[in-house]
Amino acid sequence: MSNTTTSLASKRIMSLLDENSFVEIGAGVKARNTDFNMAETATPSDGVITGYGVIDGNLVYVYSQDVSVLNGTIGEMHAKKIANLYDLAMKTGAPVIGLLDCVGFRLQEATDALNAFGEIYQKQAMASGVIPQITGVFGVCGGGLAVSCAMTDFTFMSTKDAQLFVNSPNAIEGNYEEKCDTSSAQYQSEQTGLVDVTGDEDQILAKIRELICMLPANNEDDASYEECTDDLNRVCENLAGCAGDTALALAQISDNHVFFQVKENYAKDMVTGFIKLNGITVGAVANRSEVYDMDGNKVEEFDGCLTSRGCRKAAQFVRFCDAFSIPVLTLTNVTGYSAGKCSERTIGESVAKLTYAFAEATVPKVNVIVGKAFGNAYVTMNSKALGADLVYAWKDAQIGMMDAKLAAKIMYNGSDMKTINEKASEYAKLQSSVESAAARGYVDTIIDPQDTRKYLISAFELLFAKREDRPAKKHETV
Repeated sequence: MSNTTTSLASKRIMSLLDENSFVEIGAGVKARNTDFNMAETATPSDGVITGYGVIDGNLVYVYSQDVSVLNGTIGEMHAKKIANLYDLAMKTGAPVIGLLDCVGFRLQEATDALNAFGEIYQKQAMASGVIPQITGVFGVCGGGLAVSCAMTDFTFMSTKDAQLFVNSPNAIEGNYEEKCDTSSAQYQSEQTGLVDVTGDEDQILAKIRELICMLPANNEDDASYEECTDDLNRVCENLAGCAGDTALALAQISDNHVFFQVKENYAKDMVTGFIKLNGITVGAVANRSEVYDMDGNKVEEFDGCLTSRGCRKAAQFVRFCDAFSIPVLTLTNVTGYSAGKCSERTIGESVAKLTYAFAEATVPKVNVIVGKAFGNAYVTMNSKALGADLVYAWKDAQIGMMDAKLAAKIMYNGSDMKTINEKASEYAKLQSSVESAAARGYVDTIIDPQDTRKYLISAFELLFAKREDRPAKKHETV
């Protein structure tokens, strides 16, 4: 048996929300089905607690599945309670947070449960881009519920007991859980990219609170901002050394070094997350060629190319930011496209999605070139040609078609090394230098790395009231 004062589901809600702020809705709802001895089974709240409360003063709607009621299975009324919660959230313009712990659909209710859950899909589709949707996975989340999870904007997953899968690991031919646990938090965060943040239960709930405080309540919010307590003119003295690991660079730039990274374990060559600049939430996308641990040791290294996974990760993030009018910052340091037989299967489509995401976005867009910006990969990374409002470049940046020496070897094939070196030097000056790009208007200002924060704060203040139209159409096809 379960009640809202003792169940694990309710304790998660209480831990998530501000103290004494939760108001339950639909506490008296029970299962209607009487088949297969259901009439004799108690189903308090039909296995899901729904209601609303606040997180640091921000209104949110929450549903939490109660595994103590028929193992948290989803029945007709269970699903309808969630659908009704979405209706309220859409009417009032507030995020929906789902705390998932469920073994699947309730077999006793069959098509009634399936139809009702289909209504949740419909509500999620209508809410997408209108209100933020967040899910936290604390137990089993399989089959159709995993699809629902994927339809939300951000997914958090416990590393202890949570399982997330469309097909159970043991149901996959040639696989078994001990060999490759495709339902684990590690697999779902590192391999599929479905999970944004992992940790224990307390960490997950704390991170959801943190994210809610950085996001607008809905797509009509002017901005998600707070009073800035950091120095607006703060100099970032060691920023130039972070050109490789741009996650560190973003943390240095942000107010009070706040950086909420999403999909941290997936496609690590591309960094995505939220920072604060003068109290305003800004979505950040950055290429990364190095990863350092907390002790300053280099633990991973990449070749500086755009990958399929990195492009899909960034494209999804940019589209979220644009939907909720969150300004976008990019730190560009890219040399080309990832090359390989496996990569070639998907790289074209993935790059196209990222290119389209930047080109379509009408929010303020600022690009900082912090290293190399070569070839079409540079164009894809929020270049001036794709509509970046302001483009800055560090004074040692390189912008052009390709590495100067490689270009010289191609143009002067068969020449001696002295000639190639001379032409490479000439090419670097005329075609690959940051001064050359600035002379052509592709870079607005060449800046010292340590002044990046000051320039970005000024840029986003300038662009705060930006308005930009796009051709009228039903939706894109990219």
